[in-house]
Amino acid sequence: MKFLVLNLLLLFIGCLNCTAQSPIRELEKLKLVLKEKSKLDAQKHRRIDFLKASLAQKDLNLKDEYLIYLKLYNEYKSFQYDKAFYYAHQLQRISGQLKDPAKIAYAKLKLGFILLSSGMFKETFDSLSTLKIKHLPDSVKREYYLLNARTYYDLADFDQDDYYTRIYTTKASFYVDSALKLCDIHSFEYSYYSGLKLIKVGDLGHAIPKLKSLINSKRLSYHQYAITASTLSDIYIRHQQNHIAVRLLINASIADIKSATKEAAAMLNLAQLLNKNNNTEDAYLFIKAAMDDAVNYGARQRKVQVSAILLVIASAKILREQEQKQMLFFYSALLTILSIIIIVFAIIVYKQLKRIKAADKLVLEANARLRNTIEKLNEAEKIKEEYIGYYLHIISDYLNKLEKIKSSITQRLTTKKFDEIKVLVGNINLKKEREELFSNFDKAFLKLFPNFLTEFNTLFPVEYQVRLLPHQLLNTDLRIFALIRLGVNDPDKLARILEYSLNTIYNYRTRIKNKSNNPEGFEVAILNIRAI
Repeated sequence: MKFLVLNLLLLFIGCLNCTAQSPIRELEKLKLVLKEKSKLDAQKHRRIDFLKASLAQKDLNLKDEYLIYLKLYNEYKSFQYDKAFYYAHQLQRISGQLKDPAKIAYAKLKLGFILLSSGMFKETFDSLSTLKIKHLPDSVKREYYLLNARTYYDLADFDQDDYYTRIYTTKASFYVDSALKLCDIHSFEYSYYSGLKLIKVGDLGHAIPKLKSLINSKRLSYHQYAITASTLSDIYIRHQQNHIAVRLLINASIADIKSATKEAAAMLNLAQLLNKNNNTEDAYLFIKAAMDDAVNYGARQRKVQVSAILLVIASAKILREQEQKQMLFFYSALLTILSIIIIVFAIIVYKQLKRIKAADKLVLEANARLRNTIEKLNEAEKIKEEYIGYYLHIISDYLNKLEKIKSSITQRLTTKKFDEIKVLVGNINLKKEREELFSNFDKAFLKLFPNFLTEFNTLFPVEYQVRLLPHQLLNTDLRIFALIRLGVNDPDKLARILEYSLNTIYNYRTRIKNKSNNPEGFEVAILNIRAI
């Protein structure tokens, strides 16, 4: 029953995670962060350089020096083993000079932590065995218990022996219980180590929600997040739910890179899982990154551990590349045969296409001529419709005016007011009426050909292009060729419409054409100006 509940819980959490962000997208995110690795490391180096520079202050006392060495140790403890080891000894030296038991014990704990991180279990126990914690502050006691717990848990994982693993796990759990009594129940250490203890004693049903709640709390540092996600991933690896473990390890690796942590195992475990899933390309990329971290960190055991996995993944990558080469050779041979067949068919098809293209060309030319004719007919029809409506409107206006004049004259003839008739006739301004006629024509024409002026000017050099006055729509030059564009090409008709002599029309047309870029094809270009 216990295992059934656990499996159902894991399955439920797995389903939730499957609906989350795709591992493929997360892998790409990790690769992007990996490219920023040197920049993030440089930021850490700048912090370290600043701390080292502060050691050169002349008025520095032992307490200040101790604090600076502690900060340098914290910067190096997960970044570079030999430097962290050096500053741990500096902390011991300064704390000895201060003769402060709490600081002396704290310095030994820092040394023990770095020894454990490098896999030196004996040396870690030797360092811890010298501590007398009875009269030390709770904060130092808590760290002492937690370091002992981690040492025994790591030793149990390293041995993998049924007899000794149980002994080490029991001792570690004892130290965890002692530490938890001194931890704030809202602290990271309380939540993480209580969850870790549940994992080690096999109570995964309570451990998983606790660690997932810790991850989702959004109050963790990058390093704390990476530790929690890596620990949680171990559970899913043991229960063959690698897709969830991969996502957790990707996020842990991203957090490690952002915190410039070099001694973490998340990238190493991720590479192993990806290799099992036959993703050797990404596995090789990440194991190389893990190897770079191990070399930079400088702990011998970590380098040996990563090197062993690197050889396995590199071998798998080489084997996969060989298989790909064989498949490539097979497909190349197959493609060669297919290419020959395709070439034979291509020659046959080419000859057929050549005949079809010749026929298509004739059809396309005929279609083009037909489309051109249809467009011209449509344009002519549109122009005709617009101008029929326009002239019906003009004629209607003039008939209304004539009717008013007739009515006025008839009325005055009846009353024999001949002088008023003369005045009425004298008030008829033919020049104004003609100007109004031209203005209405200009408006109607530009409604059909709004780009006429722009296209007309493109036919001339810049110095001969038409520049209209602010109140003008068209001038005489433009009006002549506007009428020509509408199909009024007879000089007599142009002269009558515009109230010019025939010679004047001829002179206008000749003078304007001679100024154009192409006098011979000028009127053809005018006729090619398109309506809207």
